[in-house]
Amino acid sequence: MDAAQDAGQDRAPAAARSLPEAVAAGPLVLDGGLSNQLEAAGHDLSDSLWSARLLADRPDALVEAHLAYYLAGADVAITGSYQATYQEFARRGIGAGEASGLLVRSVGLARTAARRAAAGRPLWVAASVGPYGAMLADGSEYRGRYGLSVAELERFHRPRLEVLAAAGPDALALETVPDTDEARALLRAVRGLGVPAWLSYSIDGSATRAGQPLEEAFRLAAECDEVFAVGINCCTPDDADAAVRLASRITGKPVVVYPNSGETWDPVGHRWTGAVGFAGVRVARWVEDGARLVGGCCRVGPEGVAEVAERLRSSPSPD
Repeated sequence: MDAAQDAGQDRAPAAARSLPEAVAAGPLVLDGGLSNQLEAAGHDLSDSLWSARLLADRPDALVEAHLAYYLAGADVAITGSYQATYQEFARRGIGAGEASGLLVRSVGLARTAARRAAAGRPLWVAASVGPYGAMLADGSEYRGRYGLSVAELERFHRPRLEVLAAAGPDALALETVPDTDEARALLRAVRGLGVPAWLSYSIDGSATRAGQPLEEAFRLAAECDEVFAVGINCCTPDDADAAVRLASRITGKPVVVYPNSGETWDPVGHRWTGAVGFAGVRVARWVEDGARLVGGCCRVGPEGVAEVAERLRSSPSPD
């Protein structure tokens, strides 16, 4: 059975409400960091494909990682396609047809996990679309400014967006976007695909990683019909606090927020340092400020997601 057939067979029945409808009535719980969950299970992610390597080598590992988050209380799982690109697969000798199959498989694996979770509540799948810099595997995704035009970035993103959209996810997660040029390219590339999307920036303080004001960045998504939520991920919890309020005010759309643990990666010592700042006590404030999709990114595991779920489900629903 090829990957496309595999994904089709594993596709879950459609939820009673679309993900945008459920988010509007939210809040919903997102999953946590996929890579840290895979590493905790003993998988080596030290090559440039990162977790996307397991789409071909160990698809069962991705199912188990998604399942751990669903069981922890996540309503939405984000697929393992963040770093999956045709260019990087080609460098591994994987042709375009097989690469397309692996992209489709990423959605099917998350669907399989949702079915196995038997959660008794609707579960959704968002197909991850990482930035161009993720393919470079040199930290560019945290800087932006690749020297490419908006049109060149659109041509890079559109083919895999088309394949992921055809695989039938509930949404496309345009995530960890470091600058407004790439946001413009992604917003162009999702047009006409027929799948809703959220746009999530990686930020540093009150600016994108490339240094543009967040007001400008969020405003790009305000009038894009395909984007049903806008926000931030892969940033510090402290930076997320003000950004949630700003995204809601600028766009009038539901806000998505899934920051890192708050620790800092030391590239010299090859270790995480600093204190954990991700805590469930922030959740109520984010929801009050407009967040309707809340989870974690790097270094936030099932325990952190479980705390978010407990906080959300024990709090009154927002108006």
